[in-house]
Amino acid sequence: MLGMVIDQASLSEIERLVLQHAGQAREHAYVPYSKFQVGAAVLAEDGQIYGGCNIENAAYGSTNCAERSALYHAVSRGMKPGTFRMLAVIGETERPITPCGACRQVIAELCPPEMPVILANLQGQVMRTTVSALLPGAFTSQALESGNRDEDHEPSSKDRMRSEGETL
Repeated sequence: MLGMVIDQASLSEIERLVLQHAGQAREHAYVPYSKFQVGAAVLAEDGQIYGGCNIENAAYGSTNCAERSALYHAVSRGMKPGTFRMLAVIGETERPITPCGACRQVIAELCPPEMPVILANLQGQVMRTTVSALLPGAFTSQALESGNRDEDHEPSSKDRMRSEGETL
């Protein structure tokens, strides 16, 4: 479970500010197909807040989510991966919105594992979580550096079959 649903009023001042930026970014969403506006904002180490919205395309695979838009915006402005301090995401959902799998992977790549993530809906409900809670056991650059073998993760079924002498 990502976290308990709480009221937006219980957020800290900086959490509310980052969430407010996410809400403002949401207003710029280009969503002619789904009509589902999402906004995100990332707080950088220098205190700057970078927003992003979802941008749809008729070729659906070319659509970009708000979370990735915000993070890519920050990186394109010179912010270094691993230095972000907080991410907030807001959408019109029954419960606080959660990132898709692709966004969770990008968040895990660019943000510190224990960085706070604020998930919200338009009714004022929020969840506080962390990057590592969004994607436990994330595949990151460290796995590539160690030859795809990370002792903190379970071996794949192919690896288990190889170690047991089975053919693939």
